[in-house]
Amino acid sequence: MPVAGRGAAHPGPESQEGRHSSVVYSDDQQWAEHLGVFVRDGLEKGEQIHYFADTTAPERVLRALADAGIDGAGATARGQLSVSVAARTYLAGSTFDPDAMIGLWFDTVEAARASGYRGARVVGEMSWAARDIAGADRLLEYELRIHEEVFAHLPLTAWCFYDRRLMSPAYADVLAGAHLTHRGEPYGVPALRVAPLADRPGLLMSGSAGYDTREAVAAAAAVLSGAAPRMELDLAALRHLDAASLATLAYAAAGRQGGAPLKVRQAPSPLRRLLQLFPELDSVVEVVDR
Repeated sequence: MPVAGRGAAHPGPESQEGRHSSVVYSDDQQWAEHLGVFVRDGLEKGEQIHYFADTTAPERVLRALADAGIDGAGATARGQLSVSVAARTYLAGSTFDPDAMIGLWFDTVEAARASGYRGARVVGEMSWAARDIAGADRLLEYELRIHEEVFAHLPLTAWCFYDRRLMSPAYADVLAGAHLTHRGEPYGVPALRVAPLADRPGLLMSGSAGYDTREAVAAAAAVLSGAAPRMELDLAALRHLDAASLATLAYAAAGRQGGAPLKVRQAPSPLRRLLQLFPELDSVVEVVDR
């Protein structure tokens, strides 16, 4: 189950949007430049820094920092910087588990503050999601959940690194679009973009929801059916919603436990017709037109 609210940590002055960013790149020079900016900023702010590599050898990370004039070796020696591989951290189990990952961030920040650091910052190479790894299909759900379940509660900065050379362009676009802040190369607008709302718990869905986007719809439904007491679904920019996607979202709303109704902004006509046919859904869905 989600662990939002765990612990007493509170975010720093930087906005949630700025602390969770997607970084898309397509060559080693771009990778090294983003790495240097991220680590240098963390060292200057007195944060503990973790780099979770996937295909990059840890020693290569330290060489790139040294080439940029950053004493990564010294930061490692004093415990301010660690470079490890994802297979030994959040992919160490038999499957990728968003709940376990969310718990890991709380533990990471708690350990950083116990060691005297102001907070934590993390780079995660996300190319593993393009391989046949159990639970990889839940990555979009995870990226959507952590805006509210992690960054609203913790002094944590995380950059998700997406290497275009290792992922399909369409998949990279969907994942990059799930972040409120983007760095690096521009990403294409996916057929269906699902992103967290910037100022309140909930999701924005824009574009077209159909057969080809069913995995994104399923990820949105998983977030909407979670434990947050209040959730909003903004559909003002949604051009099309097919019957299967509508059923998936309606089922998620009906399955919410112990919370307020799902607030749907600018509900499309198929959803309005569904509510007319099944008035019992009025207790779980609240339509807002403004």
